[in-house]
Amino acid sequence: MLTILVVAWDASRPVPWKRLVKEWAIYAGIMAVVFALFFRNGILGILAGLLVSGPLYLAFGYVLAKFGYSRKTLAELRTPRASPDTGAAASDVRSAPAPTRRTSGGGNRRPSTGSGKRKR
Repeated sequence: MLTILVVAWDASRPVPWKRLVKEWAIYAGIMAVVFALFFRNGILGILAGLLVSGPLYLAFGYVLAKFGYSRKTLAELRTPRASPDTGAAASDVRSAPAPTRRTSGGGNRRPSTGSGKRKR
């Protein structure tokens, strides 16, 4: 079931400035190294464009935060692992499906004609 939530602008929502700046700094550092390795000529213009992307990223992050968007952290994305002493793992094991005419071991295969060539 798909539910659509109407989320309005809320000026009281906090903006995670430290997180936004840290994410952009990591991105800018990695991309600066990649650009330096692959583009030997005209690197100054590329790095200027990379620096211009910082305020744009922060502005989009500000707007999204005010609308209520908050991306999960890596710690929040991790799922708890099932402990081996629980009985849930044994009940999750599925048995093999019942054999059918197609999966019964090849009993419906025609005998070969011996020459191995197809007739046309």
